[in-house]
Amino acid sequence: MKIGFIGVGNMGLALIKGILKADFIEAEDLILYDPVKEKTAGLEKEFGVAIAKDNIDLTEKSDIIILAVKPNIYDVVLEEIRAKVTDKKIIIIIAPGITISHVKDILKAGKIVRTIPNTPALIGEGVTAISYSQEIQQEDKEIVEKIFKTCGEIVEVEEKLIDAAMAVSSCSPAFVYMFIEALADGGVLLGLPRDVAYKLASKAVAGAGNMVLKTGFHPGQLKDMVTSPGGTTIEGIRILEKNAMRSAVIEAVAAAYQKTKGLK
Repeated sequence: MKIGFIGVGNMGLALIKGILKADFIEAEDLILYDPVKEKTAGLEKEFGVAIAKDNIDLTEKSDIIILAVKPNIYDVVLEEIRAKVTDKKIIIIIAPGITISHVKDILKAGKIVRTIPNTPALIGEGVTAISYSQEIQQEDKEIVEKIFKTCGEIVEVEEKLIDAAMAVSSCSPAFVYMFIEALADGGVLLGLPRDVAYKLASKAVAGAGNMVLKTGFHPGQLKDMVTSPGGTTIEGIRILEKNAMRSAVIEAVAAAYQKTKGLK
């Protein structure tokens, strides 16, 4: 099995390193192409991966082609590789707003998989939403899932919901970073050193997320567990509610979702 990557940006690089670390294919069976030669040259030297001469060469040699390029150049790349895509090849989309049907209309062949990873994949803590075309068989799913599990967790969703999944998981790290920064700023306001404030805020957010996953409790229930009558936490919650924090977050997710409609 040979896996090809068209594009070696942050997300492509995260998957490449995850695959190499998992050691489920040989390095020479990982084929890369990026017009910025410096991106692939370092990986070739460090890991011994194969470098294709262009997108067409990569597509011809690969069983699985992962399109890790920006949405605005997808059509150009798809048109370029179309002649080398057969019904046996798996084509993996990594871009918001690019649908399975759109890719099928251009390629006329191949088994299409649509994915939305998020940036914590860079440290192996990501979550990827995955939708499959009808042509995908169970053995194909197992391979795709193995690839993305090298960088974190996976969630299979219907394609009609994948843009919603993107708004919740792919955009939200930026929202969370803003929240961490704001928490730390509050700590600095109260006299904490900046590095201490960032550590306290970051660990609190990470721990709270893990509490939701590991306990299975509703987030509201966990909130109530740390909200004593007349205490400090409820006073902070009062201010957050007064300033419509929940509404702002909901609107941010909805706005991110709507933006996908005009990305291509």
